Amino acid sequence: MMKWQQLITNKRLGQESRHSERHDDRTEFKRDYDRLIFSAPFRRLQNKTQVFPLPGSIFVHNRLTHSLEVASVGMSLGNDVAQGILAKRPELRGTLFGEIGQIVATACLAHDMGNPPFGHSGEKAMQTFFTEGKGRSVKDMVSDELWSDITHFEGNANAFRLLAHQFKGRRPGGFVMTYSTLSAIVKYPFSSAAAGKKGKFGFFHSEQPIYERIATELGLKRLSRPGEPLVYCRHPLVYLVEAADDICYEIMDIEDSHKLKILSFHETEELLLAFFDEDTRQHIRKRIVTEQLTDDNEKVVYMRACVIGKLENECARAFIEHEEEILDGQFAGSLIDHISPRQRDAYRHCAAVSKERIYRSKPVLDVELSGYKIMETLMEQMVEAAVHPERYYSQQLICRVSSQYDIDAPDLETRLMAVIDYISGMTDIFALDIYQKINGISLPIV
Repeated sequence: MMKWQQLITNKRLGQESRHSERHDDRTEFKRDYDRLIFSAPFRRLQNKTQVFPLPGSIFVHNRLTHSLEVASVGMSLGNDVAQGILAKRPELRGTLFGEIGQIVATACLAHDMGNPPFGHSGEKAMQTFFTEGKGRSVKDMVSDELWSDITHFEGNANAFRLLAHQFKGRRPGGFVMTYSTLSAIVKYPFSSAAAGKKGKFGFFHSEQPIYERIATELGLKRLSRPGEPLVYCRHPLVYLVEAADDICYEIMDIEDSHKLKILSFHETEELLLAFFDEDTRQHIRKRIVTEQLTDDNEKVVYMRACVIGKLENECARAFIEHEEEILDGQFAGSLIDHISPRQRDAYRHCAAVSKERIYRSKPVLDVELSGYKIMETLMEQMVEAAVHPERYYSQQLICRVSSQYDIDAPDLETRLMAVIDYISGMTDIFALDIYQKINGISLPIV
């Protein structure tokens, strides 16, 4: 069974042999949080699609606002779980365990940082470029490990790479994050060779030694045998990060859909109040009257807040109740799967409505279609340049790539990963701008 005293450590990647200098009273985990908040990759999330197209006259969530909300819920989850477990395990008092709220919040900030432009559509375009498009031609030029990675391209694995990889001009250890924070973002702790039909995995082959080192240090349970694709059980805090994300994206998408008039007020009210018994529903309705909320959007905001609070409490309770299974690597499913039946059924109903009415709505499909085409074109042009860097047009494209990406490397595999790093790091707007320029649709105006 995994041990909390080993799972929670402030050892930093890239600074294992020394302690960092302290100039203030922040904990090491708060330093992780601040480091992400002030980073360029985190700021770029403000121009990356969450579900709906980037806002016009009506504001809806983007990756940045989503990540901040997930971090807020994650902080509450971590703090509530810490309080509950410390009551059961007094021996953990005075240890770093009490800081798990901060660790979870930081991992929540980072959980979407590896996602490419245009959400799921962009991710799919990068995968299928190699499995269905012109990228198939590079299969015989690269190792089986890299081919598996790029044909399963995953935003989660890319987030770990973004934080841990030593890009050009960056110090060893990438963002130099604590081991516990880094392991808390790895939702799928296995290599792409073990991804299966769902295609999810947690780290590229290039970062596998880093993850193995972290997993060994933290005492994560290894599930695979020698010679098999690498598989570990999750760090326990991953379940809290996942729950915070599940709560926010599902419930906030319902709110956004009401703002965009995809769902009526009556439909939205029914979905949100279904999380509560009749007495609580009446109490919520009375509070809406007492607070003099007459605007439908404000009523939805209040109901949404009640739902998030309830789900947060339920997920914290589920974690505490199943703590031993989680530490033993025997816990099945997500925390949402283990909440009370009323809340679980209401959540699943929201998910079904979202799939049918929201994710297949015209605004969402339009951005997915456009985003897919943009990403497909960028991948085609840039991979061609990486394969044939000696060509004139290739050199023109390569000159556009940021110096932190090793696009001039002598080996093809490093150049291909540089292309993936470059394109996945783009914002929606920047990707569209580059797409228009390389297709001659727009010219820079001096």
